[in-house]
Amino acid sequence: MPAAHRPGLRIDSGLTIPESELSWRFSRSSGPGGQGVNTADSRAELVWDVAGSAVLSPLQRERLLERLSSRIVDGVLTITASEHRAQLRNRNAARARLAAVVADALRPPSPSRRPTRPSRGAKERRLAAKKRRTDVKRLRRPPHD
Repeated sequence: MPAAHRPGLRIDSGLTIPESELSWRFSRSSGPGGQGVNTADSRAELVWDVAGSAVLSPLQRERLLERLSSRIVDGVLTITASEHRAQLRNRNAARARLAAVVADALRPPSPSRRPTRPSRGAKERRLAAKKRRTDVKRLRRPPHD
């Protein structure tokens, strides 16, 4: 895929990673492929330097480095795709996976949960249900002499 056809990897409406910041590595893939699996470099690794990226704002960079800390090594995020037999399909899978991972990590945090208390009616219903259950179990007991 020539870089001329793809101006960059679009993450969302406000962020597109330019092709110049993405680099590829290819290696032999395990899995299906028959005789070709030993000769074709179909496994694709997409590498993006998050810490050195020029398209990220400081807030976005901090959020990505924090949320993807388990996946980032020395400021570099690596996405691997080897589920397909063709290198082109693995490249497309890696691009889609990178876009999904970055978009998910950039999503703003959800608002914190406001603690609530059960209503008086809910408490009464819960206690009434417990009492009914107690009565059912008491009736199952053998007669007491």
